[in-house]
Amino acid sequence: MTVATDTHLGIGEVFFGEGPQRVTTLLGSCIAVTLWHRERRLGGMCHFMLPRRRETSVQQPDGRYGNEAFIILERAISRTGTRITEYEAKVFGGGTMFPDLDDPVRVSFENVAAARRLLRERGIPLKAEHVGGAGHRWLRFDVWSGDVWLDFHAAMKQ
Repeated sequence: MTVATDTHLGIGEVFFGEGPQRVTTLLGSCIAVTLWHRERRLGGMCHFMLPRRRETSVQQPDGRYGNEAFIILERAISRTGTRITEYEAKVFGGGTMFPDLDDPVRVSFENVAAARRLLRERGIPLKAEHVGGAGHRWLRFDVWSGDVWLDFHAAMKQ
């Protein structure tokens, strides 16, 4: 029996691989996007905290920003000889972490919209999502099967 290798993603980290790999992360207002190639059983996940950064003259992509995390994933995919449109996506996160605060601009909503837009622009089908709400999510992505396991902890109002 093969034992899976576990990788935990923090904010701004991106993973791409194959075989017995399991990727986990903890999300609040951040977003995790999983990409999985059904035939080749390849997959990746990013964990971004903002849709994009303000400065545009940066040399290296930074996974903390959604548009740049996708660049990192696209580079990894291109090395496999597969096309990004052959992958299916799942999106998680974008939770409101402080629902009682009066915050007119909620980054969580912007993050969800950015993830959907980035997938749509690349022609990647969105197979599932669990976004929004108030609280945090533990996520586990099994690369060999494409399965994603979610544990959602809703924020308690007092």
